[in-house]
Amino acid sequence: MLISGLQKLTLLDYPGKVACTVFTGGCNFRCPFCHNSALVLPEKLAQDFGTEEVLRFLRKRVGVLDGVAVTGGEPLLHPDMGDFLREVKALGFLVKLDTNGSFPDRLIALVQAGLVDRVAMDVKNAPALYAKTAGLERFDLAGVTRSKDFLLEGSVDCEFRTTVVRGLHTAESLVAAAEWIRGAKEYYLQQYRDSGAILDAEGLGAFDADEMHRFADAVRDIVPGVQVRGC
Repeated sequence: MLISGLQKLTLLDYPGKVACTVFTGGCNFRCPFCHNSALVLPEKLAQDFGTEEVLRFLRKRVGVLDGVAVTGGEPLLHPDMGDFLREVKALGFLVKLDTNGSFPDRLIALVQAGLVDRVAMDVKNAPALYAKTAGLERFDLAGVTRSKDFLLEGSVDCEFRTTVVRGLHTAESLVAAAEWIRGAKEYYLQQYRDSGAILDAEGLGAFDADEMHRFADAVRDIVPGVQVRGC
């Protein structure tokens, strides 16, 4: 497993918890609005911190931190993620996992093994626009759909989230995305921000706060728990 970053303290990445964030390297998507390009492109991948180095840090934070947020990149790209999470859970930490949902077998296995306490799954866009939004020529949505359906069953605490980008999203596409996750308890529309490390920012932009809240209003009848993040 490639660990490319460690944020030693966060109050944001694991809602309601004091946590650290572990960043894994590598991703199977190429979303043009991705703000972590150094964790996506093979030629830019940061050094491997090593799981043992991270675990040594965590052993010193037992009783101080509530949980560990694992993000990327795409964490489930790594088949040995379960081995790492098993050691994290053995230390008594809660685990939040961020995923694009494209590895349903691994996601389901980790949840059923009790190794994940919360999942945050990206909903890139309306199903018809998924490939374009994920930066791919074509994409079979079956795996992501299976992950989405599993999470909607309520087996684990979860949230769905969409980073809303001018040039990729419209009110109509967000309504279609909300229909796709109908029944979700938590859905967050996240305001796009140019971090300076965007994968491909050409033609992309942010919607202002008023526009973001209008988008939320447009999907609220479908997913009543929708909220706006970032503005």
